[in-house]
Amino acid sequence: MPTELEELVGFIANPKPEIRALATEHLVPYSTSQPSIFKVDNLKPVKNLKILVKDNPHIAEHVITILINLAADREILESLATDQKFLDEVFRQIIIPTEVNANLLSMLLANVAKWDALKKILDKKQPAPCELASDDMVMNQLVDLFVKGADGTYNKNADFDHLAYLFADLTKHSEVRHYFTRKQEYDGVIPLTKLKVFTEYKSDVRRKGVASTIKNVAFDISSHPLFLSEDDINILPYILLPIMGDEEYDEDEMMSMLPDLQLLPPDKQRDADPNIIQTHVETLLLLSSTREGRDKMREVKVYPIIRETHLRVVSEGVRDACERLVQVLMRDEEDADKVDSVEKSSHDEGQNGNDEDDDDEIVEV
Repeated sequence: MPTELEELVGFIANPKPEIRALATEHLVPYSTSQPSIFKVDNLKPVKNLKILVKDNPHIAEHVITILINLAADREILESLATDQKFLDEVFRQIIIPTEVNANLLSMLLANVAKWDALKKILDKKQPAPCELASDDMVMNQLVDLFVKGADGTYNKNADFDHLAYLFADLTKHSEVRHYFTRKQEYDGVIPLTKLKVFTEYKSDVRRKGVASTIKNVAFDISSHPLFLSEDDINILPYILLPIMGDEEYDEDEMMSMLPDLQLLPPDKQRDADPNIIQTHVETLLLLSSTREGRDKMREVKVYPIIRETHLRVVSEGVRDACERLVQVLMRDEEDADKVDSVEKSSHDEGQNGNDEDDDDEIVEV
């Protein structure tokens, strides 16, 4: 005899919407506490849930929430990430300007990105709404959605902040890192430049995901000239400003800094999250992998900024990252072997560190 809970799971696919609504609503807490009940009969409940993401908005809200939580299970995650028909439906729905569950769909995609196969998103295409002003490439649509959707300006029901976590996970793959540093034909813009403007945004989720995305893309050393070029990505002001506070600098130091970093207001505050600060410093460490990067950072006086960050941020991770960067910037360039050693160490630690980032965790609702 099936238990009451097993019977409730069976009601997910009931033809009556009012019964589906009750069943899915009551099953939400069990998606975190007892995910195994959704894995019976060769994942039949999960298969039903995937179909119901396009049910009426009230039912779909519970369905998507359940799937967000169930993505913590590797078997279910694989079922979600490798179901192309299901993914196509999620991509179709999330770009609809009136989609009421768009934020939940953003969280779902962020969790599904834990499965490496989602990097195939670069091959996905679909028609774009005229309101989005994008092309038919799904990845471009999601980037434009992230930018235009901030503050509910594209969809009053969503801010799309969790797409930043999607980008952070996807950029662990070299082909996606390459995408983020290359101009797109439809608008002539480098995608990473669309994200960099959010490094000081009010949303913690958005700032954290964008910081991790920038860091992951910086593992592509061949793209460092684009990162440093003022005519291309020009990343330095966007990762230095968040780590700067109201400290004062000597006039000769300040006047050599990047224009955007000079004469900051007296109430300037650095990012309140030390993890984000650490991520930015680690990005600088990655950019120090080349002679051009080190010379540029010396030229624009990055050292004084790191010095003050080290003094003022009470975080072992931040201080360790600052110390490693200072060692690279202050080292004699003739000592090439030691420089290479530091670069290899920072690269390896950065790659391993991705597994521990907050944005690399499954989001639960």
